[in-house]
Amino acid sequence: MTKERLEEYRSNKDEIKELEYKLAHLGEGDSMIGNDVVFDYRTGFPQPQAVVGVDWEKYDRLKEMYQSRVVKLREECTEVEQWIDGIQNGQMRRIFRMKYMDGMTQSKIGKAVHLDRSRVSRKIDDFLKNAHKAQNAHV
Repeated sequence: MTKERLEEYRSNKDEIKELEYKLAHLGEGDSMIGNDVVFDYRTGFPQPQAVVGVDWEKYDRLKEMYQSRVVKLREECTEVEQWIDGIQNGQMRRIFRMKYMDGMTQSKIGKAVHLDRSRVSRKIDDFLKNAHKAQNAHV
């Protein structure tokens, strides 16, 4: 697990909410209204006629794109949650949950776990460094 992936967690959660809202309101408003031109041959000559209606191809394309993005983001969030829940040390698990899942500042985390802000920062960095070394040792 990298610090970057951990820091993306809350942004991913917010993006999931935004995409779910877009999915729920996809057909509303004029955003799916499209127009096209067809030729009317009833007079024997092609007469262009405007046709207005719902652009179902656009609707389906956007729906599929939003849904697949939500699935991908949920998988990434689940991986982060499982990784944090798998931390053996209770204090470290709390620190990581407060920092990356709850978005608390290191000062507030320090008060909650009775450490100063700089010690919280060092503990996070050291834990990630050691976790990275352990992961590379298993490969």
